[in-house]
Amino acid sequence: MRVLLKPINKQIIVITGASSGIGLATARLAARQGARLVLASRSGEVLTRLQEEIRQHGGHAVQVQADVGHEGDVERIAAVAEEEFGGFDTWINNAGVSIYGKLADVPIEDLRKLFETNFWGVVYGSLSALRYLRLHGGAIINIGSAASDAAIPLQGMYSATKHAVKAFTDALRMEVEAEGLPVSITLIKPGTIDTPYTEHAKNYLEESPANPPPHYAPDVVAEAILRCAEVPRAEVVVGGGGKAMSLAGRYTPRLRDILFEKFIMKAQKGGHPVRPGMPSALEHGQSELRERGLTPHYRLESSLYTRASLHPIISGLAMVGGGIALASLIRSAKTNHRMSRDSAT
Repeated sequence: MRVLLKPINKQIIVITGASSGIGLATARLAARQGARLVLASRSGEVLTRLQEEIRQHGGHAVQVQADVGHEGDVERIAAVAEEEFGGFDTWINNAGVSIYGKLADVPIEDLRKLFETNFWGVVYGSLSALRYLRLHGGAIINIGSAASDAAIPLQGMYSATKHAVKAFTDALRMEVEAEGLPVSITLIKPGTIDTPYTEHAKNYLEESPANPPPHYAPDVVAEAILRCAEVPRAEVVVGGGGKAMSLAGRYTPRLRDILFEKFIMKAQKGGHPVRPGMPSALEHGQSELRERGLTPHYRLESSLYTRASLHPIISGLAMVGGGIALASLIRSAKTNHRMSRDSAT
């Protein structure tokens, strides 16, 4: 069955993790385009501020304080959408957090908690959304990561959750298509995005965490998400850097290992002392309404690769661009590996 999705200005959209980063950028962009919104997060006070901001600009939004790691909370999000708007058209499973540290150094309790949010939150949201959308049609959009394809050392369990999100999303898509349901299932895989991600992560490193470049603005992801809410897509990688990472994980796994061990591990260490007593989003909702991180660095405000990949005519060029990015990554790794070997001799 062909899936027909409404224009954004005709949609009711549910967004989890709407109080910061990608979720916040998506909520604001969707509101500007005329969508009615159901905003979910653990941060009730922050959501109230966002709801009022949207309403002051003429938009329509309701907020639900909820922890996506609890199935009952997710069911309540769906119930509010039906009570307030009569249902929904797109459900975006965005809520997530990370942990920095070697796997052997992180308590099992924290590793399980990470899975509750990043993976089970997506499962609960997707299945709750599907129960409604199978009868009415619409889109389920899950936020994965470039780490869905290439695991990141020092963020090993985060990578595992995103691998699991990819497998769940792919399997759900095939089952939905086989049943002929009028539902689009999309996986969005961002690269490094300039959000409060590192500030919200739980940190077991001896210094502040960081994310390797290139960094993209959260608006780049928001635009891709809303495009997929209108035009069915199975999968979209956001950012050429993210695509290169995905291709490296798929086609050159051993070279990927060498590159990540030598450079990506170092790039995730910010070089600043850890601030004691800083709460992480693993346990607590946040108190700030903020899309972007506080660490200054160069940020790309658009991605030619992502725009090309979302255009049906020139998506082939996007694959070429991804191949070029991978080739550049491989050349850089080989050069650095050779220089390191020569200096050792």
